[in-house]
Amino acid sequence: MFRSQLSQFFPRKPAFTEPDVASQQGKVFLVTGGASGIGLEIAKILYQKGGRVDIAGRSEENARRAIRDIQTATPSSSNGSLEYLHLDLSDLTTVQPAVTAFKAKEPALHVLFNNAGVSQPPLGSLSAQDIELQLATNCLGPFLLTQLLLPTLEATAAATSPSAPGTVRVVWTASQMMELTAPPEVLVMSELRAPPKDTTRNYVNSKTGNYLLAVELARQQQQKQTQAASLGSNAAPVLSVSTNPGAASTNLFRHTRLMGYLAWPLLQPARLAALTQLYAGLSGDVAVEGNGCYVVPWGRVAKFMRQDLRDAAKLEEDRGSGRAREFWEFCEEMTGGYR
Repeated sequence: MFRSQLSQFFPRKPAFTEPDVASQQGKVFLVTGGASGIGLEIAKILYQKGGRVDIAGRSEENARRAIRDIQTATPSSSNGSLEYLHLDLSDLTTVQPAVTAFKAKEPALHVLFNNAGVSQPPLGSLSAQDIELQLATNCLGPFLLTQLLLPTLEATAAATSPSAPGTVRVVWTASQMMELTAPPEVLVMSELRAPPKDTTRNYVNSKTGNYLLAVELARQQQQKQTQAASLGSNAAPVLSVSTNPGAASTNLFRHTRLMGYLAWPLLQPARLAALTQLYAGLSGDVAVEGNGCYVVPWGRVAKFMRQDLRDAAKLEEDRGSGRAREFWEFCEEMTGGYR
């Protein structure tokens, strides 16, 4: 386990780079937080490969600037497209309108990159619905977005199967902090309703939540696939993958500048972290059999993970802790009035 963590602090050279990204012409992508940092690099590479990319975020000005910068840096031969989609993950009332706007212009969705997030804002920061800001932005907003887009993702997966099974995916952004500091019970559920006065603990809870949502969606998709197979259907499931994208130099540390300075020796260009995300979203190494896997820098499926985190992915009747399902149900409860 120590070697596994060390290899994430000091990753090997990426084996999956821009030349390994095939043409994405005809494919549709949605990248939250695509106007800066890792999301910007994801959007840039997908656009350069001919993909149709929707950049979802709060600021239209920032998104338009990012689109101009990407287009300026890209040869005119690209057949890709870039669109702005208004979405504020810290305000659940914006999610349904964003999905409606997306579906009005896009007939399919091949990969949803749940990339946007917030880290350690001032203590007491709340969302528009008065929920601890990190839980709201990092988990509840992406959960609702994914739920509302799931019918589109499943229809896209059905249309691409069996010629390209496993190519329709949801990528959730977790963190190595989860592996290092999540408690033995993985997530203390009471802390979700009564957040501790500790922004770091709340951040870890939200990133652990991203992992739990990823593995629970994977379990549900595998269950659907099994049921479909019993009826003679071979439709491929939507793959759900979580990642530790890697320590990247982005504005994630804008609320904790001291931590950014302390972490500086480990920080790498955002492009490298984007390769982790793109590996999770596009690589053939991530197959249907690996649904629910965890991807680490700079693009490889993790071979080792804490036993309690693995147990959390399984229901109690399957000798797991059922924590992922429990957190999923909590998110359903918290977002139910916004569908």
